[in-house]
Amino acid sequence: VITRPEMEIGRYHWMYRSSRPHRYHHVPALRGNISPLGIQGCFECCIKCLGGVPYASLVATILCFSGVALFCGCGHVALTGTVSILEQHFSTTASDHALLSEVIQLMQYVIYGIASFFFLYGIILLAEGFYTTSAVKELHGEFKTTACGRCISGMFVFLTYVLGVAWLGVFGFSAVPVFMFYNIWSTCEVLKSFQSNVTVPGDQICVDIRQYGIIPWNAVPGKACGPILENICNTNEFYMSYHLFIVACAGAGATVIALIHFLMILSSNWAYLKDASKMQAYQDIKAKEEQELQDIQSRSKEQLNSYT
Repeated sequence: VITRPEMEIGRYHWMYRSSRPHRYHHVPALRGNISPLGIQGCFECCIKCLGGVPYASLVATILCFSGVALFCGCGHVALTGTVSILEQHFSTTASDHALLSEVIQLMQYVIYGIASFFFLYGIILLAEGFYTTSAVKELHGEFKTTACGRCISGMFVFLTYVLGVAWLGVFGFSAVPVFMFYNIWSTCEVLKSFQSNVTVPGDQICVDIRQYGIIPWNAVPGKACGPILENICNTNEFYMSYHLFIVACAGAGATVIALIHFLMILSSNWAYLKDASKMQAYQDIKAKEEQELQDIQSRSKEQLNSYT
């Protein structure tokens, strides 16, 4: 009777035609960045690292930093120029625009705080994007989530939503000085077009700042007409403040877009964390069941060996 080991030996001789042991030959290393053992080189490591960059969060962070920088920097300089124009041409008495000067100074301090806060908040959101992207899972192995991590991600979603609504108000508020300066600039253009028409005196074309409510009605002079208004429009402070307010308004709009972009990214990351936690729970249950099955099989083998 031929036993099973003898059958295996015969099949081996029939397949390889020889019972001589296999000889291993030295394989030279391949030229390039990858060795025959599969060790990655510098180029492959760089490609893998670039694949782990959350480009959506990176674009949103750059857009957020740019928008906040334009709003804060241009808004700060434009407010200073506005105070100078009011003091020189529309309100010669310091007591008339004292409240406005305090409000503008307070707004400038708020601008400092906004710039500092969004610099840190943008970095935090970018870091959150790095740690929740699916590419990080591929780089660092199995991805583990906790209830605290999901709670923090949900908190970022809520906070970004609140900040987005607040910046919508900032965007609307930043359009008010643009509207005021545009009215003054358009009045100056009308005044220049009427200079050749002798039937329409230039003194009848005026700009009254008091109607906007930024200075009281008893402020002196409160308005500018004719040649005085034309001189105001020809100053560098007026054009500089006008264009800076436009850029600040555009920066506020860019910040709103960046926050909306962040909100979409954070919502997607939160959904990913939620699915990852469910998958983790499923894998834990599956591993526990497999361990119990292995324990049962090992006990069965032990009992069978004891009987035999």
